[in-house]
Amino acid sequence: MQLKDHLYQVIQSLPGFLPETWLSVAFLLLILVEILLKNSRWQHQTTSVLRGLAFGMGLVALSLVFLQWNDLNGYLFHHLLYLDNKAVYFKILILVTFLFVLLHVQIIRPDLPAEFYSILMAVVLGLCLMTMSVNGLSIYLSIELVSIGSYLMATLGRSKKSGEGGLKYLLFGALSSAVMLYGLSFLYGMTGTLDLTNDVFASQLAQNPPSIVQVVGFLTLAGVLFKLSLVPFHIWAPDVYEGAATPVVAFLSTAPKVAALLVLMRLLSVFSLDFQPVMAVVALVSILAGNLSALWQTDLKRLLAYSGIAQAGFVLVGLVAFNQTGFESAVFYITVYILMNLAAFLLIDLIGEGATDLNSFAGKGTSHPLLSICFTIIMVALVGLPPTVGFTAKLLVFSALWEANQSAGDGLLIALLVVGLLNAIVSLFYYFKVPFYLFFRTNAQNFSLFRSFLGETVVVLLTLVVILLFLKTNWLIDWIRVL
Repeated sequence: MQLKDHLYQVIQSLPGFLPETWLSVAFLLLILVEILLKNSRWQHQTTSVLRGLAFGMGLVALSLVFLQWNDLNGYLFHHLLYLDNKAVYFKILILVTFLFVLLHVQIIRPDLPAEFYSILMAVVLGLCLMTMSVNGLSIYLSIELVSIGSYLMATLGRSKKSGEGGLKYLLFGALSSAVMLYGLSFLYGMTGTLDLTNDVFASQLAQNPPSIVQVVGFLTLAGVLFKLSLVPFHIWAPDVYEGAATPVVAFLSTAPKVAALLVLMRLLSVFSLDFQPVMAVVALVSILAGNLSALWQTDLKRLLAYSGIAQAGFVLVGLVAFNQTGFESAVFYITVYILMNLAAFLLIDLIGEGATDLNSFAGKGTSHPLLSICFTIIMVALVGLPPTVGFTAKLLVFSALWEANQSAGDGLLIALLVVGLLNAIVSLFYYFKVPFYLFFRTNAQNFSLFRSFLGETVVVLLTLVVILLFLKTNWLIDWIRVL
């Protein structure tokens, strides 16, 4: 192909790349504004200006993504990226999460440096690229862009725990990236291409023994499993959650998992059914490790870190089914998990007022009745009980798994189904610690009453959505089914 043909392909791809182009411009603009403000008489308003600017540019990016729905579908930049409704839907989730995190920062006003906003914008750009990546090279590069920004955000706190958590995050992230790159090199040697959409890729891969494909596939998925905090790439999560600022944790626990899920779905679509046992074991061990570790936690952020590992395992249960129903249930699960997790971390800040130990929440149900009721409902949703959409999410993933077992009759799928259901019951014991401490424990200390109208409004809206989606599940299901 001649140079002019390459340039023509690039120009033809630009309309489908408009939101990402805007995010790139927004990233550079935030850096420029920060430099200008820090050397002016308005330097004390730098963070406020950057926060407002980032929120406005996020809204513009969200509008641009909405315009892509059912509009532009096809390959971009020589099959490096693919724009379809799946990518658009997941980009919407990422940008909505981004906007909610900025609201969280506005409400709490944590001690974050001005660089946070440009780094966060760069990570959002990387996540949007992940959702469209269909080539091993573009997948790896976009994951690295997200990872580098995530490492920086995790270390922005001024405490010793922030540094320790960030260092552990960096070490395990570098290890998972190296393992993933090693797996991609094997895939290229086996197929002669890294284009997942190329028919040669699937046909050449199918000619290899299943055991080899399973090992190489697991190595390739290392970077994705790391973003989902699935076993064995989960060790970083508790320390990062505990050390980083709560808004940062709220973002890292949701948005990267959204993008990683779509990448995982695209990768699994080219692997044969022989890869199903590997994913079943990863889901099984993640659910067990996350739930059993969470039982002993007294710090809420560490508790939610371990529960996040288990929740990622439940998301994977849908993918283990290896059918359309399973993929749809996994998308539904990750969507409602975002709502629940964003609400949970915001409630930690609103009620705990900087403290995250369970004892600091003792007796606050009387001083924060509305927020405490919302926190209880969110915990019920995370367990997976009615009348919340968390129940619907678990019902859908286990229904998809049962459907897969009916056709395959695999004992491993039955084991995953039984262990998953039992662990949903186990999670009652640690999720219900929160309402127990709020309403049934007393605290002799006098604590100040922090009120935020914006914070309470956001929490109440998220809680109402969690209940409303249980009553009107088809609102979300119908949207997901057209992806």
